[in-house]
Amino acid sequence: VYVLGNAAGRPLINAVGRPRVVINGTCLDYLAESFMAGDPYNGGGFVIVNGLKPSFDGRFVEQEYPYPGGNLFSLASGGAIFIRDPYRKVSRDQLNGGRLVDSTPKDWELILPYLEENEKLFGISIERDLLTVDGKILDPSQVYRKVEPTSLQELA
Repeated sequence: VYVLGNAAGRPLINAVGRPRVVINGTCLDYLAESFMAGDPYNGGGFVIVNGLKPSFDGRFVEQEYPYPGGNLFSLASGGAIFIRDPYRKVSRDQLNGGRLVDSTPKDWELILPYLEENEKLFGISIERDLLTVDGKILDPSQVYRKVEPTSLQELA
């Protein structure tokens, strides 16, 4: 599923199986609450949030916050969220049971085909719109962060 703009509150609540979703805008809150999508590297699901909006000149620019709400990946037990957050604005305070970590080359390998399809569908350039920050092309690990579920022991 590819979303050009924003998604409302509580998108993908209780999602199971292998949802693969690209949201080019953002969400209000409770994104992927109780997400149960297995291991994203072995057929499970994930969400990519790019945090962009169209500008008046037809390009895509960053929204003020890539995710302005709370309860991001709240009580999720599987899957992952990959969020474009080069300024590290998303904080642990916005999570409820998830862990915010740096993305890895393995993560980029996983999400790149979806970003390539996204570029074909909407013209959102991987290099120009997603990886360029303050006029410089950055490594994907400097641009994208990952939210992953924590174990029940960690929540106790």
